[in-house]
Amino acid sequence: MPHDDKAQRAIQSIEVGGRLLLALADSAEPLQLKDLAARAGLSASRAHPYLVSYGRLGLVEQLADGGRYALGPAALRIGLTCLHQLDPMRAAEPVVAELAASTGHAVALAVWGNFGPTVVRLIEARQPLHVALRVGSVMSIFDTATGRAFAAALPRERLAHAVAGPFGELAPRDPLAGRDDELARICAEVAQHGVARAAGSPIPGVNAFSAAAFDHEGAPALVVVALDHAARLAADWDGPGARAVRDAARRITARLGGR
Repeated sequence: MPHDDKAQRAIQSIEVGGRLLLALADSAEPLQLKDLAARAGLSASRAHPYLVSYGRLGLVEQLADGGRYALGPAALRIGLTCLHQLDPMRAAEPVVAELAASTGHAVALAVWGNFGPTVVRLIEARQPLHVALRVGSVMSIFDTATGRAFAAALPRERLAHAVAGPFGELAPRDPLAGRDDELARICAEVAQHGVARAAGSPIPGVNAFSAAAFDHEGAPALVVVALDHAARLAADWDGPGARAVRDAARRITARLGGR
């Protein structure tokens, strides 16, 4: 019978000890031994030897204020190196490829450019979808699902700068004047449903859902969007298309170290 090489190479004790590091990473403050062990699904007596070894490596340190445990300087070095090496597009690529393959919808990634939401990656739909969307396309902030996802995630001043255009500093008034109610509605929808939606507009007969993925600082790194004909992508807020986009954005956020 063939053996699973990956399973053979796995070291269970490393996986068990790693649960302690992940529990510390998920905690907002240092933890007592019993609490840390419980979060990792271990007994205190079983967790303690791992913490001693991690302490020698600098991955964990024990504080003087009652012996609570926190991540150590070596864990900080690893985290900083990971952030330095992190490329949001590379982190998102396998997720959006899976989203396109599993749904058959057209899938795009957009970043915030000088003039607003800009498409930087596009995977065509499985069935023909004739829309004027290309890499480099700048999307409307208020009229597209992509723009609305950014509108719900970015500070108002950044939105105003994009709406004003390249000569915005010459504008005599607030470029978002009169649109605060619309912006509030978009923010409320995204807060409630976890995605932004465009149903049959601006492209008749085409629906789209989008959601922002956030980096470790809580800033929107990019927006993932799925779009297709209404017959293939229902406009239901909790339909399979919306759920798939929400899940993709959460997974990209996790890969970027966000929450």
